[in-house]
Amino acid sequence: MSDLPPLPVQPADVPWPTEQWPEGPPEPDVDAARLAELVDPLFASPASAEHGENLALLAIHRGRVVLERYAEGKGPDDTFRSWSMAKSIVHALVGVLVGRGELDLQAPAPVLAWRGEGDARGAITLEHLLRMLDGLDFFEDYVPGGRRSDVLEMLYQSGKDDVSAYAAARPLAHPPGTFWSYSSGTSNIVASVVGRAVAGGRDGMLAFMRDVLLEPIGMRSAKPRFDAAGTFIGSSYCFASARDFARFGLLYLRDGVWDGRRLLPEGWVDHARTPTPASSGWYGAHWWLALDGSGRFSANGYEGQYIIVDPRRDLILVRLGVSSIEQRGHVLRRLRDVAETFPTL
Repeated sequence: MSDLPPLPVQPADVPWPTEQWPEGPPEPDVDAARLAELVDPLFASPASAEHGENLALLAIHRGRVVLERYAEGKGPDDTFRSWSMAKSIVHALVGVLVGRGELDLQAPAPVLAWRGEGDARGAITLEHLLRMLDGLDFFEDYVPGGRRSDVLEMLYQSGKDDVSAYAAARPLAHPPGTFWSYSSGTSNIVASVVGRAVAGGRDGMLAFMRDVLLEPIGMRSAKPRFDAAGTFIGSSYCFASARDFARFGLLYLRDGVWDGRRLLPEGWVDHARTPTPASSGWYGAHWWLALDGSGRFSANGYEGQYIIVDPRRDLILVRLGVSSIEQRGHVLRRLRDVAETFPTL
């Protein structure tokens, strides 16, 4: 963790955006001309063949909104799909319970389906799950046809009424802790672990999310989705405004502290951004990591949804849109270039 860049504190003269985001133009040390050169083409009509459709782009620099653009017909009050950015919200919810001593990262995950005598899945810990090291045989693919996609089966077909049960029923393909494999099923298992710890079914989980996370940071547009079993579909579904996704990013940029109150336990953001070696360094714990030495980490979602947290620049970028797999590399490179118009601390 010593190699992680420090997380900047909120500037003393900038109010917390619990009720309203402070706004302002980019500060004089920002290359505003270069910023416009990079951003303007993203919102041209028709949609960029290179980047796909850009629905929203926000830059939060030193705690202020300094850039906010929307596609025609969209605006600050609109909500957008999180897709897998919801996984990072699951990480925050686990952190609250770990901080309270109600969940243990290193203990066997409390999954009833794995409690049978001789079931090797009983060795899977919550830490394995958060780092996608569970070893379950879960095939993550979003294109219908060909090999059966476990994620599509889970979200839209036989598993949709109980997404966690579907994922937990998968057999082991690798010993726990030995093999990294990105899995939406894993995140839904974690969400169900949180739900059982909280108790009260869907209503109990929703109240918990609001009490410990959404209300304290002013993320009031957030609409998490649940399955018929009452599990938060933490792999994929939390609708929110671009500004509210930025609030969530700010919580992590500020080390889990919000307006003087610690919401996430000390060290929990570092847990998210500490590389999982088996992932070749791309992945932390339900957050993605940059490999370019920038120290950036991000919540990523299907079709190019991003909350990018850049501690060295005290910067958050939120990009929401619709981009193909081929276009997403171009989107990330453009967002990197946007970030680099802002100075390092």
